[in-house]
Amino acid sequence: MTRTFKMTIAYDGTDFVGWQIQPNGPSIQAAIQKAIGKFTGESVNVVGSGRTDAGVHAIAQVAGVEIESWTQPAKELRRAINRFLPDSIVVRDVVDAPPGFHAIRDCISKRYRYQMLLGRVRDPFSHHYCWHLGYKMDLEAMKLAAEKLVGKQDFACFEATGAARSSTVRDVRACDLILRESPPDSPTSDSIRLDIEIEADGFLYNMVRNIVGSLVDVARGREPVQWIDELIRAGDRNLAGQTAPAHGLFLLRADYEEMVVES
Repeated sequence: MTRTFKMTIAYDGTDFVGWQIQPNGPSIQAAIQKAIGKFTGESVNVVGSGRTDAGVHAIAQVAGVEIESWTQPAKELRRAINRFLPDSIVVRDVVDAPPGFHAIRDCISKRYRYQMLLGRVRDPFSHHYCWHLGYKMDLEAMKLAAEKLVGKQDFACFEATGAARSSTVRDVRACDLILRESPPDSPTSDSIRLDIEIEADGFLYNMVRNIVGSLVDVARGREPVQWIDELIRAGDRNLAGQTAPAHGLFLLRADYEEMVVES
């Protein structure tokens, strides 16, 4: 009997080409599929809620998989998979899902976090996880610009080429700036961690990283706050800011309607 499972996965994306299987290097998807095959003997297809790029991390990626041979409780499946995964990937949770569950189609919203370190001194312990910015930033201007992104709008100006969608309209429900002080024993104790968390019903290709790059341009004084309005009206990616580096991006969570599984 085939069973469907919903998995919650965390990973450090530093050494991977991204979530999706690619011919040019190791991927998260391939590692999980290989791990499941080790103890089931099955060739499975693990579908993630989003195809995070090379160097991008996840705290709670969600994926679905169908397995024929597994008869034990779902929590035992988590343990079995983790036995065969590298240290940089862990399955945090596994639950039974209804037949037909699809991690992409059934997802109703996602939330990403982009991490930056603001200060003149680099932190050698966070260079895989934060974009270091050593110049002065106007965080109030950045906050005002971020507020302009909230709402249902056409975000074509923040979509990178290579993954065209039928619609570029998305409902951004939050674009929050969160400041975190560095620990007193940190080599960058005079620096500030700035997180930008963006939640929406869906995201375009590189949308979060392109938004962050544009907000940084506003914070540096290169562009005024109202420039964000102009970008959205124009719908031209060439007019927006740079693409922020991949290593500062984390998929925080993917949300779904409550699932009912028949026993």
